[in-house]
Amino acid sequence: MGVICVARSQMAAVFVLLASIAMSACTSTSSTAPSSSSSVDALQLTSSSTSLSGGGALQVVKDLPAPQNTRNGSEQPLSPNDVLEVNVFQVDNLNRTVQVDAGGQISLPLIGTVTAAGKTVRHLEQEIETAYGSKYLQSPDVTVFLKESIGQRITIDGEVNKAGIYPVASNSSLLDAIALAGNFSPIGDASKVFVYRNIGQNTLVANYDVEQIRLGKIGNPRIYGGDKIVVFASKSKIAMNNLKDALGIASSAARMAVIP
Repeated sequence: MGVICVARSQMAAVFVLLASIAMSACTSTSSTAPSSSSSVDALQLTSSSTSLSGGGALQVVKDLPAPQNTRNGSEQPLSPNDVLEVNVFQVDNLNRTVQVDAGGQISLPLIGTVTAAGKTVRHLEQEIETAYGSKYLQSPDVTVFLKESIGQRITIDGEVNKAGIYPVASNSSLLDAIALAGNFSPIGDASKVFVYRNIGQNTLVANYDVEQIRLGKIGNPRIYGGDKIVVFASKSKIAMNNLKDALGIASSAARMAVIP
């Protein structure tokens, strides 16, 4: 009889917990209803522009512009520490694998130091061809291949299955980036995906709804090296997970209450 009383007491406590969590789930669901300020709330911003401690500003925008010096977004400039393969057609002794130094320069046979950082691969190829053609070769054909790039990496954080730093290929999109990170975690909110991008001295951030992108209702934005992508959690999914956990506790308590 005493065991039964204890079991009943446990069940009562569980049901009180379930009721409390259910109320929380309802509250969370209503609090996450679409609103014009939901993206700003997620970032804890109170205005469209907030000063950063290191200078510049964090500004919320509807869509992110392409980074500067990217030839209308089609190609990103080279950065210090990038590793390049420079090949001169039919002049194998001039071929080199070089790393862009901290000053943004590379060193090549005969022509010496060449500034690479801030230039696109195509621009650099043209400059090297001009330098070799002016004194050493007739109509040189130079190919520059970006072998490794620190600047061509993105950070994906928050509610994804595999957060981390990933290399990004040219013409990569936001959907490509989410796929790299193993898609959303069980509590990830597809409507609260924020992309941060440095433009000049400022950091711009835009909120994208990935479900709307997947449905083809809005465009799939281009992602560039240096971007940071953060996925926020869904309050309603957190509450639902808590409810499922509580139901599991209730089921265990019910089994304990059955006396042979």
